[in-house]
Amino acid sequence: MLTHDAALEWITRWDRQQEGYLPDREERFTALIDAVEAMGRPDPLVIDLGCGPGSLSARLLERLPKATVISVDADPLLLGLGRAAYPHVRFVSLDLRTPGWTESLSLERPADVAVSTTALHWISGPDLQKMYAELAAALRPGGLLLNGDHMETDDATPAVAHLERAVHSRETERRFAGDRPEDWRQWWDAVAADPAFAELHAARTTAGADHHGSESPLLSAHVDALRDAGFTEIGTLWQRGDNRLLCAVRG
Repeated sequence: MLTHDAALEWITRWDRQQEGYLPDREERFTALIDAVEAMGRPDPLVIDLGCGPGSLSARLLERLPKATVISVDADPLLLGLGRAAYPHVRFVSLDLRTPGWTESLSLERPADVAVSTTALHWISGPDLQKMYAELAAALRPGGLLLNGDHMETDDATPAVAHLERAVHSRETERRFAGDRPEDWRQWWDAVAADPAFAELHAARTTAGADHHGSESPLLSAHVDALRDAGFTEIGTLWQRGDNRLLCAVRG
């Protein structure tokens, strides 16, 4: 059995290995939650897309305890970890690439905001377009998408894109000089070796939940798909190198 305390320890390790790729991860979380809070509603309805073990969802509820957060992911192991650590969060097992996924959320009203961090780049361009179109229908007019991720601009401004990556790389080197945390693969290997995860690991293998590469790394791919889906204002709220928080307003 995966206990509550053990789950929290594993999520602490998850957060640490994620920071190895995103040294400004907590700052980006803070900026995202600031934007949700600035919408002016103490009880927003929030959909967390590709929530993983619930790191963002838990932080949102710490700041906005009256919020309703619906946390969506397709990875059985990460969902099991989140459910054990955060019993107050509603986790839903869904593949965002499957049409009709929003109907399975059983929303009582249109959502105020959808959030995501380091997740949507796994979705290919055509699936991304369909996912954003379906998301737009689930948001209220004026509702937001807040997506924090690495988003490249090589297709439009290659020289700037090179500098953005350099800024990110140098910050990572400064933050972790001589003390790099375990990486993504090492974390997963350690989980696979823990007997407490045997059932969840088997479910993950059956579901084919492992990711291979970044399918939609370009900022333009997200902006174009959001515009086609009916989002009228799209811009960057926060940025450090190529790590940015993209905001889109549903028309």
